[in-house]
Amino acid sequence: MRPLIFITNDDGISAKGIKSLVEVAVDFGDVFIIAPDKPQSGMGHAITVNHPLRLDASRLFEGLMAFTCTGTPVDCVKLGIYEVMHRAPDLIISGINHGENTSTNVLYSGTMSAAVEGAMENIPSIGFSLANFDSDADFSGAQKIARQVIPMALEGEFPDHVCLNVNVPNLPAEEIKGLKVCRQAHAFWADRFDKRLDQFGKPYYWLTGEFSNEDRGEDTDLIALEQGYASIVPTQFDMTAYKKIEHFKKWIK
Repeated sequence: MRPLIFITNDDGISAKGIKSLVEVAVDFGDVFIIAPDKPQSGMGHAITVNHPLRLDASRLFEGLMAFTCTGTPVDCVKLGIYEVMHRAPDLIISGINHGENTSTNVLYSGTMSAAVEGAMENIPSIGFSLANFDSDADFSGAQKIARQVIPMALEGEFPDHVCLNVNVPNLPAEEIKGLKVCRQAHAFWADRFDKRLDQFGKPYYWLTGEFSNEDRGEDTDLIALEQGYASIVPTQFDMTAYKKIEHFKKWIK
């Protein structure tokens, strides 16, 4: 029996990235799709609790069972497992995201939160992202990497409660040098707000800023992309700072 592959994203069901991912995934299993009905970038691990969720059948993927969801990427995963499929898929894939999800961006990413939700359910899960925010970006390089990673995830031993964060450089497929398993860089956004006035003279704000990388370790996802490799970061949802437990125990006398 072919593996059951569940696909979602955060850019919305009509995004080019998810179409590119489906084109690859159908070669490796039976594909099932639930994706947001509108862009949900930057939603992180948000779930919908203040209003009802709705699912509607989609005809965007001929011959495949596909639905749009009014909620977040995590909502899509939960609904797919518990209300639509009524079983755990063999693999959850999220993406391909329009824009990279390296370093601390993983904390804000709806794409990666869908994969993390899969890890919480102990289902092998992968988030794919391309370092290009263009809605009409060339996803051939990301498809090349997906064709390498998906069968490895289906055939290899996948650790419990871990997902993979895969980022692909914005290069033609033939120029991507390969894969590198690495760590998440310690890099952060230097946030600032662009303050403006509406037509009534009341202020409003647009979040902006610059991404700052002071981590020059050679084993990071950012360096892998700079060198022309796709990065693979094993990612977990347990955020406990284990090395600091003894430090804080000293506070308790």
